[in-house]
Amino acid sequence: MDITSQKQHNTNFNQLIKSQKTLILSTLTESSKPESSYAPYVTDEQGVFYIYVSELAAHTQNMLQNQKASILFIQPESEAKNLFARERVIFDCTISEVQQQDECYYKQMLIMKEKFGETVDLLQSLPDFHLLALTPINGKYIAGFGKAFSINMDNNSLQFEN
Repeated sequence: MDITSQKQHNTNFNQLIKSQKTLILSTLTESSKPESSYAPYVTDEQGVFYIYVSELAAHTQNMLQNQKASILFIQPESEAKNLFARERVIFDCTISEVQQQDECYYKQMLIMKEKFGETVDLLQSLPDFHLLALTPINGKYIAGFGKAFSINMDNNSLQFEN
């Protein structure tokens, strides 16, 4: 792959993530039953995704128990030329809870309020919400048929998969 198309794919995969306000979550229950869900998110400069979720939701319990999840960003169906080849980014993540006394908590909650408005204030008044950090450990970008890339987590670059 030439440098120009490499840069274009890097731009495209980052744009896909930035164009979404929510991420799709895949978690496992205690009995290893897969469960899908979604959550609004914010991200930091290191590429960590933050979600603010209720412990009443099954996905929150799943993440707090096993500290793993897969997340998906996928091109809207209305924008896809072919529904079998929708552009998508998938990350396997480790999960950690950000405690309220941490500086990171304050910073990410401010960003969340800017992005999602007054609802965040309401959620913060509820005792069952947790700020979770989803740190990608590996990732894939699928740009279409025959266009699959591994994401280098160290420098956010792509490597074509044969």
